[in-house]
Parts: sequence; C-alpha cells; structure tokens
Amino acid sequence: MSLFNFFRKKKVDLTEDQRKWNKMWELWAEEQADAPYAQLMTYQSEINNGGHDQYFTNAENAADVQNEMSTLENILPAIHKDNLQKAYKAYLVLKEKEDEHAEETLEQCDNVFYENEAVLNELLEKYAKTIEL
Repeated sequence: MSLFNFFRKKKVDLTEDQRKWNKMWELWAEEQADAPYAQLMTYQSEINNGGHDQYFTNAENAADVQNEMSTLENILPAIHKDNLQKAYKAYLVLKEKEDEHAEETLEQCDNVFYENEAVLNELLEKYAKTIEL
C-alpha cells in the first residue's frame, strides 16, 4: 500500500474544539458567522493572503470600509486597532500617489499584524467554543 493510500484510509479523530474551529470557518465561508467575528476572520484571512493592501482593496470592493473598520475596532486589541488605523492612512496615501514612506508603513503594519496574530487567534478560539455542532 502506498503512503498516500495509508493516510487516506487512516481516520483522524478531531477533538470537539477542532470540529468547532472548522465549523466556525465553514460558517464564515457561508457568510453566516456572527459579527464582529466574521469581520475579524475576513481581516485575518485577507492579511494572511496579501497584507493590508489586499484587505483594504477587497473591503472597498465588497463593503463599506469604514463600517468594516468600525466593527473590527470593537473587538481588536489596542495594538491591532492602532495598527489598522495606521495601515488605512498609508493605504489612502498610496491610492492617490506612489509614496515610498506609505509603502514602508504598510509593510510595517503587516509585520505588526503577524507579530501579534496569536491574540487574534485567541479571540477566534473563544468564539469557536461557543459554536454548536
């Protein structure tokens, strides 16, 4: 038996918390996750896929950015809240013109996000625990 078939046939038992975590992301994908967690999940997903620049670009195309940010600010810890505001200011500058300082600021904001992402995961883990299977 190949290694692939071995792992394919091997059943993996997930803990209840893991199943709830997966269910939370399923709800998010179906646009049924509760606010402000849905917005937090979108924010985290977008940043991890392309940084703040991608988040703001996609948020502008899909929703009211100010409303999204306001919802996020109700749940984000201070370091992330300040970082989000700083990133948005840099993003607005870059929408108007090329600006090396704004590009650097946006990159620094991405780094602050990554360095402090564990706090966001803790918020999402607490939310996931409330989900019924």
